[in-house]
Amino acid sequence: MSQLARTCAITDLDQAVDDALARHGADPSRLLQILIATQERLDWLPPRAVTRLAAALGLSRARVEGVVGFYSFLYSRPVGRYRVLFADNIVEEMQGAPALMRRLCERLWIEPGKVSEDGLVSVDATSCIGMGDQGPSALVNGVTITGLDEKRIDALAELIRDQISLESWPRQFFSVADNIRRRDILLNDRLAPGEALRRAVAMGADALLAQVKAANLRGRGGAGFATAQKWTSCKEAPTPDGGGRVIVCNADEGEPGTFKDRVLLTRFADHVFEGMTLAALATGASKGFLYLRGEYRYLRDHLEEVLARRRESGLLGRGILGAAGFDFDIDIHLGAGAYICGEETALIESLEGKRGTPRIRPPFPATRGYLGRPTSVNNVETLALVTMIAARGGEWFAQIGTKLSTGTKLLSVSGDCAAPGVYEFPFGVTIAEVLDACGALDTQGVQLGGAAGMTLAPHEFRRRVAFEDAPTAGALMVFDRSRDMFAVARNFVHFFAHESCGFCTPCRVGTALLRDCLDKLQDRHGSPLDLVEIDRLDRLLQTTSHCGLGQAAANPVLDGLRNFRAAYDARMPNQEFQPAFNLDAALARARQLTGRDDASAHFSERRS
Repeated sequence: MSQLARTCAITDLDQAVDDALARHGADPSRLLQILIATQERLDWLPPRAVTRLAAALGLSRARVEGVVGFYSFLYSRPVGRYRVLFADNIVEEMQGAPALMRRLCERLWIEPGKVSEDGLVSVDATSCIGMGDQGPSALVNGVTITGLDEKRIDALAELIRDQISLESWPRQFFSVADNIRRRDILLNDRLAPGEALRRAVAMGADALLAQVKAANLRGRGGAGFATAQKWTSCKEAPTPDGGGRVIVCNADEGEPGTFKDRVLLTRFADHVFEGMTLAALATGASKGFLYLRGEYRYLRDHLEEVLARRRESGLLGRGILGAAGFDFDIDIHLGAGAYICGEETALIESLEGKRGTPRIRPPFPATRGYLGRPTSVNNVETLALVTMIAARGGEWFAQIGTKLSTGTKLLSVSGDCAAPGVYEFPFGVTIAEVLDACGALDTQGVQLGGAAGMTLAPHEFRRRVAFEDAPTAGALMVFDRSRDMFAVARNFVHFFAHESCGFCTPCRVGTALLRDCLDKLQDRHGSPLDLVEIDRLDRLLQTTSHCGLGQAAANPVLDGLRNFRAAYDARMPNQEFQPAFNLDAALARARQLTGRDDASAHFSERRS
């Protein structure tokens, strides 16, 4: 590189850093957003950029490097002008994603996980990107591409070789369908923006909170905690000097097989933002964040437009709808590829510009959350439903579903079925009814709730989707009898080993050991003793892990051994095998290198 080119590169880097700092007010709590903005300009985060950012924010360089190293979509080394990441969840693996990834690598003359020699492109895999209903899919420079097939892969390779900018790629490459297959009260709702909010302002904060309590609304993120109780705790918690309460919408939809929040943010963003504003009215919050997973970056402009429209209509900002003291606004905070940030305390750490490491609880976020302020973290679907409760009343809502699980549930259905997509059912629907609705035939197993959920066999298909029976955050993956249920569990175990934040030893080490055990069985080198080791690891992960990731990592294997034991036994050709060190086999490589294979080159236990 010439001296002039080097000077221009440094100038561009400095400008990118300065622009990112100016955009986010040089606020250390905005570190993740500043890093994302810088990388959008530079394609990666050079050491000089990290040094300048650390100095400008008053942070140690190690602190900034630690954040860069935590998030999989932040790069401390060049990854090429084009970064292609194929989704590797089990459903897209079934759809042929690995073969398509190999085809693209062959067309571009590169190896998976490496950058091309000219620095133009890299191709790798990433976790589920929320497109299981229309895969195989991939991210190209963070932008979603769906419906991949051989023809589209060849076209993609040609576009990259010709260095065509993404803005000039065919628009159909980036088409994301909603695939709404069954509608109920939420997906059929036609409330106008502000309609529910006006009714809530008229009734007052206490009456709104009473309606949410009467509805018995429980969180739709999977845990099922009572929304009214969470809001009450936030409302009653003392606030530190200089800070008010905070509402956070958890849109980090990272559970494999889940994509219903994607549809809500696309078609019902007003419901979601109105739900956040209602939460602010009920709790007295003044600040809101929508934490949008990095894989949904393509939705950011659309969501910003909705927020701008709501501000213009007096539905956000100061004195909302003319109510004195009702001041509330919302910022969008972009994630950067970390499944663990779906856990509410890890999400708050990320909002504060840190690594997404789950916090020790108590204190709970409702009393001490974002920057030490009382914080209510609610799921996208939960907040959308709040809007309907405010408009129609808690008693109306409570009549739908079951006594303990009121209302409806959105299900992301994918896998071996005729019509994958989003289905809305009243709570209490059976697994069998969902399978019938989506056109699933000859079903061998269902994964309910994503990788962290439960694997159900046909004798369990009469179970009901409800908190008191078979709870789920929204994923329902279907596997017919042509599928290998061991491969399903192995895919999930690899996912957990990859996504472990590394904070606690049981999860960091245990998920890796569990992954290795299943890999050993996959290579047909296992024995019954490996199942004993798997059982020990499962119990250790469940009882000693710091957070839900490690505690759930064993679920796929436990359910697999319970319901699909034959798939595991088939990988143990010698049921009586006793593991031992084979010295003669270990010397095979040495014999090959020396060219010897005579009797004296072999070890025999009879020889002294």
